[in-house]
Amino acid sequence: MKTIHVKEIIENVKEMCIEANHYLTDDMKQALKQSEKKEKSPLGKQILAQLEDNLKIAAEDMIPTCQDTGMAVIFIEIGQEVYIEGGILTDAVNEGVRQGYVEGYLRKSVVKDPIFRENTNDNTPAVIHYDIVAGDQIKIVLAPKGFGSENMSRIFMLKPADGIEGVKNAILTAVKDAGPNACPPMVVGVGIGGTFEKCALLAKKALTRSVNEYSPISYISELEEELLKKINQLGIGPGGLGGSTTALAVNINTYPTHIAGLPVAVNICCHVNRHCVRVL
Repeated sequence: MKTIHVKEIIENVKEMCIEANHYLTDDMKQALKQSEKKEKSPLGKQILAQLEDNLKIAAEDMIPTCQDTGMAVIFIEIGQEVYIEGGILTDAVNEGVRQGYVEGYLRKSVVKDPIFRENTNDNTPAVIHYDIVAGDQIKIVLAPKGFGSENMSRIFMLKPADGIEGVKNAILTAVKDAGPNACPPMVVGVGIGGTFEKCALLAKKALTRSVNEYSPISYISELEEELLKKINQLGIGPGGLGGSTTALAVNINTYPTHIAGLPVAVNICCHVNRHCVRVL
């Protein structure tokens, strides 16, 4: 049995909030650079170059990559041989978010009540998803999610008869409807299967996968490639101003579902697809 004190969790979550909001992951930087080389539109190429410059300035001068520093979404895998001491895990995660957003001078965007809209002033509470796994480690994936792209996300409760073509149409419809509002070039997270809430969770988690990594399921990896090509043929382009780079990746997760259903969720993220990972 491994013991982890909540102080360690607080400190790591704090640092991750600051890190994710200032530094883009290497796979995203590489994808943007490659897209700039391939972009056919002169204006699109210029916009991609500007985005790369902005990201470089953000990292060098410790300025957030986007003014919307998001709502903290956190996936935590807890080894069943881990004992957490010193407090409640959820409280520790939220304290880490609070310290990260306050000490990191990050924008506080969370309101206490969805109707009355009073700001909590520390960007808590986070949205936390737990998973119990084998082992004696805790894996934390933190993904600040801005709402320009979050608001463009969709769930489709398809019929089984709609099949894979129905899935393709749903994903393309969500991207078309999002247009420039999702701050393209975007990363498209997709969840297929499960239930109403499970497919949304699958789509959200898909955004944390490297854009260079395809699904291990062969027909799904083929679907990811096909949809990326079709999305980039829509002409939305960087910044929504036209071009051949509307998306950098399409990441799809699947899960078993009911005989009567075919749930599909599309969770879109902008070009600063922020996330970082730590293992304790």
